[in-house]
Amino acid sequence: MSRKRVAVLISGRGSNMVALIEAAKAKDYPAEIAVVVSNRADAGGLLVASAAGIDTEIVDHTKFGQDRDRFESALQTVLESYRIEIVCLAGFMRLLTANFLEKWQWRILNIHPALLPDFKGLDTHRRVLEANAKIHGATVHFVVPEMDSGPIIAQAAIPIRPDDSEETLAVRVLKVEHRIYPLALKLVAEGRVQLKKNRCLIDGVPVPNVTDLAPTDPI
Repeated sequence: MSRKRVAVLISGRGSNMVALIEAAKAKDYPAEIAVVVSNRADAGGLLVASAAGIDTEIVDHTKFGQDRDRFESALQTVLESYRIEIVCLAGFMRLLTANFLEKWQWRILNIHPALLPDFKGLDTHRRVLEANAKIHGATVHFVVPEMDSGPIIAQAAIPIRPDDSEETLAVRVLKVEHRIYPLALKLVAEGRVQLKKNRCLIDGVPVPNVTDLAPTDPI
């Protein structure tokens, strides 16, 4: 089996990066983490990746000022040098331009701590509680120019408890993230994800709508 070469892009501690690295240790996993790239030299995930024997690279966005094209050109050069086939964003705190994303169309994944299309953007746990929502969760999706709007590859839901806080929700949602991100990468690497009318099919079956997700508690 030829394993897909994957780059994980981080800006911080990279807890989802760790989940992907652990999954890729399995001999039958269809992807290998070839490099971890950060836009910040002080990202804690770089040390974790190095300790796991994975190459790391830094493309410091501050060196390019406001020139996003030059930053992305440098990032593209790194990805090409490692012969990367799939890119996974794991807490990568830079918005990517349409030109860059076009080069990686349907080959760049992101994970979001909410059940998209609801609660795009930041502070999802606070906003979910303020909305008195009954369920929360996480989503893995393809990246498109509009933030948090790409076709959904995988989702998982958890029930919101009466005593939940932002902190308790964050912990429980992170457990969900660590489960579904390796699954989504596996599906993409195996070629089991197809797109039809901007919606993902897994082995020909549409990904369930949020309203059809049954909440399961990860604890």
